[in-house]
Amino acid sequence: MPVWNPWHGCTKYSEGCKNCYVYRRDSLYGKDSSVVTKNSDFDLPIRKNRDGLYKMLTNETVYVCMTSDFFLDKADCWRSEIWDIIRRRCDLNFMIITKRIERFSVCLPDDWGDGWDNVSVTCTCENQKRADFRLPIFVELPIKHKSIACEPLLERINIEKYLEEIDLLVAGGESGENARICDFDWICDLKRQCESTNTEFYFKQTGARFVKDGKLFRIPRKIQHIQAQKAKINTVKEDFKL
Repeated sequence: MPVWNPWHGCTKYSEGCKNCYVYRRDSLYGKDSSVVTKNSDFDLPIRKNRDGLYKMLTNETVYVCMTSDFFLDKADCWRSEIWDIIRRRCDLNFMIITKRIERFSVCLPDDWGDGWDNVSVTCTCENQKRADFRLPIFVELPIKHKSIACEPLLERINIEKYLEEIDLLVAGGESGENARICDFDWICDLKRQCESTNTEFYFKQTGARFVKDGKLFRIPRKIQHIQAQKAKINTVKEDFKL
């Protein structure tokens, strides 16, 4: 799973950001995650090897800005260059995950049209409040490939009325020492909503504090993904990653 982080750092934006993994990791090194900096990997997708071939292979899925947000206002000065790179590498599939979907329309290149075939956008919504704000915007946007990430899932949410426009829904709990609870009933309810619209579903991870049948389980980080797979409720292929 190639990851491309053209910049690093972000500002906490909504309830799901409280225990951000980037902030947790940066704190180990005394780094301020709210400071946004351009990374040395800024041009990673267009780097070539000694033979003059791209290091990133055709048809790979590239996950963009996993330590920031692609639509972060502090990165506005760099984004046009990133769109240029994405345009040049039309043979790659770029996955953009954002909490700032309301900024989408003001951050587009002039030739976006009804969307680019090689760009997928995932809108996150961790609770009903954020779903009710973000998803009405998201479903109306000109994007060829749309998915939703309910991660970390903080409560039971109903988003069924939006799923007709969505290719995939990913759900999961929160990791980290101070993780908030994720209830398996909430996960299963989202799976049921996806079934009603034939939307693909992927239960990514249990999170560190997972409730099932009314009992709280503390799940070590290294097996949170494994335990989610054992539920056998996914409708995407087993080797899918997000």
